[in-house]
Amino acid sequence: MPSPPPAPDADTAVASVPTAQLPPSRPVVDELLRSTFPADPSWGTAVRRLVTERLAALLPHPERLDDAATATGELFANAVRHASRGPDDTVTVAIECTEHTLRVLVADRSPVPPRPRPADEVAESGRGLAIVSALTDGWGTAPPEPGAPGKRVWFAIGRRGAAP
Repeated sequence: MPSPPPAPDADTAVASVPTAQLPPSRPVVDELLRSTFPADPSWGTAVRRLVTERLAALLPHPERLDDAATATGELFANAVRHASRGPDDTVTVAIECTEHTLRVLVADRSPVPPRPRPADEVAESGRGLAIVSALTDGWGTAPPEPGAPGKRVWFAIGRRGAAP
């Protein structure tokens, strides 16, 4: 079952905001990446590589970096397979960062939320969300950006051991 979203919530702007302008309960959020890719499975490697490059300095443990890249690849593949509406469709990947948490969001144009399903032992697919759940500190869905169709599926990874 997806966990509730970490800060920021779906209504919070992702641009950096000076601390003095934030209510005391809201952390400063930096957007580290926002990139749009063709909704084509051949772009999966480029998506994972870009996320790995952006997170390398923020996730000090190589296994957590691998977890983030793998989870991103799974969400991208799900968006392409289950939400793509044609060859001109796109998928947007964004990374948000707070002092203690990284959140990767994958946005597509389908409003249909992802549904975890039990995978048959011999099935060749159906394990993506289980993999995301196992590798991350939580995942969930959020509404699309204002004025955009679809949804965003996100996962969070704590920055344990990150330099202050």
